[in-house]
Amino acid sequence: MVKKIAVLPGDGIGPEVIEAAVHVLKAVAKKTNQQFEFHYGNIGGVAIDEEGDPFPSSTEELCKSSDAVLLGAVGGPKWDQNEPTLRPEKGLLAMRKNLGLFANLRPVKAYGPLLDSSPLKREVVEDVDVLIMRELTGGIYFGKHEREQVNGEWQALDTLTYSESEITRIAKKAFEAAKLRDQRVVSVDKANVLESSRLWREVVDRMKTDYPDVTVEHMLVDNAAMQLIHGPSQFDVILTENMFGDILSDEASMLTGSLGLLPSASLGDQGVGLFEPIHGSAPDIAGQNIANPLAAIASTAMLLKYGFEMDDEAKAIDDAILKALEAGYRTKDIATEQGAVSTTTEMTEAVIKALR
Repeated sequence: MVKKIAVLPGDGIGPEVIEAAVHVLKAVAKKTNQQFEFHYGNIGGVAIDEEGDPFPSSTEELCKSSDAVLLGAVGGPKWDQNEPTLRPEKGLLAMRKNLGLFANLRPVKAYGPLLDSSPLKREVVEDVDVLIMRELTGGIYFGKHEREQVNGEWQALDTLTYSESEITRIAKKAFEAAKLRDQRVVSVDKANVLESSRLWREVVDRMKTDYPDVTVEHMLVDNAAMQLIHGPSQFDVILTENMFGDILSDEASMLTGSLGLLPSASLGDQGVGLFEPIHGSAPDIAGQNIANPLAAIASTAMLLKYGFEMDDEAKAIDDAILKALEAGYRTKDIATEQGAVSTTTEMTEAVIKALR
């Protein structure tokens, strides 16, 4: 059966790393006789420039008619002064909401050959294998954002809202994921201050009776941020809300040594899934053929696993990434001072060679 993949390269280094990811998927198709069709669309800044909308209706239709979506990155200083509705990030938020993608899965696992690339000690990061389960379509990012003048000065308001049903559905994803891993969930909140977090904690406690084999611990977000650096191996599945998950997953990237190594999957209860590297558009290095493509390539492994249930093909990509790193290939962000630096193209070719 032919699988249709919507490809949204986006801005900055997005087109470069997505080109690498597509090349790897084509290599997988050739090796395994799978059939993938790639259909391209615009999102983010390039969509604003070309279509006047960060998430055009044509792109939304393409995504909804596809079997999976592969995204690069959005944003850049070119659009920083745009009005709020014409910011690249608005396209990303609209896509998540319109496609019903409420669960963001961000695996954080240290690669053996890169243990010394982390700013942390080898013994701290060598056993790290964490899955961050982030709620993606609720919370402060989707609340009201307002400004008004009060007593002669501007006052800004950003509203954080969560309902029981929103918390329940993301918690279920976390519990189900934990059952397939080490059966441990740490739910991260700020229940000592926020009413939304107190409701979050109550719902999670109520649900854990349905998963007696899964242990549940609650942790305040400030402590979780510290523990991720102090003792990351204590975590298995981290369940958290939108903004906390955004911050913690970027922090967790330092356990592996670079944002350029971490993939993600955004899923709903049904319909198409979105797969993307967690790094940004990095406009300062765009077009130089030095961006690390491994996060985008690893995202294709998640696409095959979670989008198409092709576990063997997904594992082949993950194994190929490891082999390329074991062979000494390093892009600038993960290279040591003594080591040779690989281009985006060279790193991609090394992964494809390992696949063959």
